[in-house]
Amino acid sequence: MFMSWLVYLALAGAVVLAVAGFHSLVRRGLAPRRLVETRTPGALGLAYREVRIATANGLGLHGWLVPGTGTPPAPTVVLLHGWGGSAETLLPLAPSLARAGFAVLLFDARCHGRSDEDSFASMPRFTEDLEHALDWLRQQAEVDPRRMAVVGHSVGGAAALLAASRRADVAAVVSIAAFSHPRDMMRRLLATKHIPYWPLGWYILRYVQHVIGHRFDAIAPLTTIRQVRCPTLLVHGAEDTTVPAAEAHAIYAARGAAPVQLVIIPGSHDDYGDVEQEAPQLVAFLRENLPP
Repeated sequence: MFMSWLVYLALAGAVVLAVAGFHSLVRRGLAPRRLVETRTPGALGLAYREVRIATANGLGLHGWLVPGTGTPPAPTVVLLHGWGGSAETLLPLAPSLARAGFAVLLFDARCHGRSDEDSFASMPRFTEDLEHALDWLRQQAEVDPRRMAVVGHSVGGAAALLAASRRADVAAVVSIAAFSHPRDMMRRLLATKHIPYWPLGWYILRYVQHVIGHRFDAIAPLTTIRQVRCPTLLVHGAEDTTVPAAEAHAIYAARGAAPVQLVIIPGSHDDYGDVEQEAPQLVAFLRENLPP
């Protein structure tokens, strides 16, 4: 009997260790790569100041604040990168926004760029970081807290919609190349890694929901778009194979009474060709909804 219990305990311990090892492997496999910026707004001829923003878990975010060109306080646009990106990702949009009179905040989400590392990154944590950035902006004398907008790319675009669904102080949102549902995005990612959905993929998705503390259905853009009350512009590349343009159409179709526009432009998930050519449409949308 004693030996049987020893065998049972040994098997149970082996199972626990195997599960823990698998969970660790999943976390490492899904963790974003960290790319540190090689350019600053100064490289594009923009005045800026480097900032540090407190966020959740006592951690800090690295960012750049480009002041508005008009009389302060200025309307302000927050630019939020996607998974594995950094503040530099959307930096090409900053000159057009600055010339239009907007102050611009670019920052690195946790586990990205030069921001602090945390136990894991997730779309809800991108949203937490964005909300802390908005709270920080409200305290800056050069920023008009009544005229703040968010432009997010990919995961950042989904996070922008989630933040806008929670807050009344976001005046406008531009969501670029956002996925419609985290489950579908995760399933595509697992397929690229040749991981079958059943049983491994199914288990991984349930584990990820447990770790991030949110059900995918609750945070999906298909859900949050109906809760956004500010004007919203969905932008998607026609040649996007990472997140097909059909997902932008799905988000748009789920908008309900939300004031949403959809624009399909040439380009892939990360490459939109001549940014200067596409920027005027974005600037016009923001000017209309963040008037002087």
